[in-house]
Amino acid sequence: MKPTLFHYGALGAAIICELIGTTLLQKSEQFTRFAPTLFMILFFAGSFFFLSHALKAIPIGVAYAVWAGAGIVLTAVIGVTVFRQTLDVAAIAGIAMIVGGVVMVNAFSNSAMH
Repeated sequence: MKPTLFHYGALGAAIICELIGTTLLQKSEQFTRFAPTLFMILFFAGSFFFLSHALKAIPIGVAYAVWAGAGIVLTAVIGVTVFRQTLDVAAIAGIAMIVGGVVMVNAFSNSAMH
């Protein structure tokens, strides 16, 4: 089955849910705050739900690489902007390599089924 806009949309929704869930994980303060903990669980469940729909047409390795890579990059951005955390040069270089890997898979790999 060829990936469609629906499958990539599901992957995008999975990434957004994962990003919100991870942000709420920080806000849950080690599961001591009920509301952020509850919503974190719901958003992580939603992330896996949408990821499962993306996997109907996108190979698992490609979908997971995009999901995890985007999650790492966007979570780092949230960490810096929302939680005022800092990234050193090694962290930025590592994140840049992750972005490069995701771009490489999507642009040049036949596994991505474009």
